[in-house]
Amino acid sequence: MSGPLFRCSSVGKLMGEPKKKGELLTDTAKAHIRQLAAEDIFGIDFTVRSKEIDKGTQCEEASIALYNSVFGKSLTKNCERRCDEYLSGETDLPDVGEVVDIKTAWSVATFPISEEDIAETQRKLYEWQLRAYMRLWNKPRGRIAYCLVDTPDDLCKWEDPQLHMVGHIPEHMRVTTWSYERDAELEAAMIEKIKHAREYYARVIRQFHETHILCTEHLA
Repeated sequence: MSGPLFRCSSVGKLMGEPKKKGELLTDTAKAHIRQLAAEDIFGIDFTVRSKEIDKGTQCEEASIALYNSVFGKSLTKNCERRCDEYLSGETDLPDVGEVVDIKTAWSVATFPISEEDIAETQRKLYEWQLRAYMRLWNKPRGRIAYCLVDTPDDLCKWEDPQLHMVGHIPEHMRVTTWSYERDAELEAAMIEKIKHAREYYARVIRQFHETHILCTEHLA
């Protein structure tokens, strides 16, 4: 069945096995799908801005430059959004044998010195994001690159500058990467979850319109 395309960055929220017997989606997945339905119903993107997100946006080019310098690359920011029947996404850096997703750390204190410093639930979101990118770009590997660059003054003016002014730290110490190999079984499981998510999404939309039409008729 047709339905909404799911963003690579959020497809991980659909994954996981529900605790209740007979259920196809977790409570987390259902909550995410209901949010997507609400965004579509009201025509509003519910994404909340934060200083961490703002730094990621403002410093993306600096992080890409750092990654290129450390690994001897000359990659440029990708601006192509790709879609297939199920997914929509815009990977940061398509390379010869992999897709690279750039993450910009907020500060020295939050910069992961290994992948284990990222909570398991967050790592899973990153993993599924990369698996979606691997599918859309047909690459055998996906890589996370966490970069530590200077924070703009307007974002960190209330925090200790030592946590944010990092140019004196050797470049190779300011990029942490890890990767995932493409896996056909996991990819098939991802697509299966999206199919179930579409069914639930359609049910949420239908129930919303049915109940609100009924309420309008009753008030009339």
